[in-house]
Amino acid sequence: MIRPVAIVALVAALVGQASAVAAHSTDPLLGSTPWGQNQLVPYMWTANQVPPSWAASNIDLGAADSEASRASRAALFSRASSAASRIAYGGSNPCPSYGIACMNRTGVPVSFGMWFKAHGAVLDWGTLRWCQAQSVATNGCYDIRRVALDEFGHVEMLNHHENYADESDYLDAVVQYAGRSRPKDGWNAHVYGRCDVARLQLEYELLDSGDPVSTCLSLATSLTIAADPASIVAGAYTQITGELEIAVATAAKRLSGDPLSRRAITLQRRDLGSTTWVVVGTMGWVTGSAGSYVISVRPAASADYRLVYDASTSEGLRDATSAVVRVAVGIGTCSAKASKGAITRPVACL
Repeated sequence: MIRPVAIVALVAALVGQASAVAAHSTDPLLGSTPWGQNQLVPYMWTANQVPPSWAASNIDLGAADSEASRASRAALFSRASSAASRIAYGGSNPCPSYGIACMNRTGVPVSFGMWFKAHGAVLDWGTLRWCQAQSVATNGCYDIRRVALDEFGHVEMLNHHENYADESDYLDAVVQYAGRSRPKDGWNAHVYGRCDVARLQLEYELLDSGDPVSTCLSLATSLTIAADPASIVAGAYTQITGELEIAVATAAKRLSGDPLSRRAITLQRRDLGSTTWVVVGTMGWVTGSAGSYVISVRPAASADYRLVYDASTSEGLRDATSAVVRVAVGIGTCSAKASKGAITRPVACL
């Protein structure tokens, strides 16, 4: 019977293992030291343990897959002619007797080590076959590109995902204790799973404030509102502005308090004396000001206003509703309002 494939080397245990977490949550942490945000980490082949061309090209593709699917400011890996980090194929390695690949990230944030056992290596569960080493891939072989992505995930600081007993959530992560062989589901996954991404986002932040938050998370949001001016004459415009961000919380880690752009924010109005809120319109986001939204309205009478964020099911955020502001409308002479700061506040008169 084939034993589970160990992905992390025994030496990786030196940096400390995170305690088990509930299934369908973010991957646990491997160690406590991250790379710098968007840090470029070059690697080179270990002398006398250079991978054959089929393996080298697929390990490089695994590094590219990490960059393409990280959805965060996690480190980027690329091969160079000279580098502190080393990747080795075959020969002597620190991997356990049942492991097909392993890594050591104790050198972070300067360097890492990675090892792949050779095609045909006899392990304690049988003979290792890399799919890319075969002219025709056979069942039971392992995709070295997928395994490379798994290892780069460990190097980033991802520990093995905790699965349900029936592994129905296995595809939520590439970084797993037991890698799957062909043709099992996930055997050739070349992008991080949503729970891999969730941990990377928590530790490294989003690439951009408009990018989606992984659905493996469920983070509270905070929405504020302001009206300028809050007191106008009939026929004048007022500008309603809003700020949307991830709520400040320890659980949000590095995402705590970060702005959220390009979301759908709705402005609602409640007439004085009424209990009913009606939709006025959708806010536009302010270019160059992360998390900022704006809309201009011309009230016919005094009313209360609030903003509502109805979080999309396609990302891991929760709904938010702002406080209420009142815009008072009186009778008087209407005059244009000048620009203020970087945002022009148009005030039109009847």
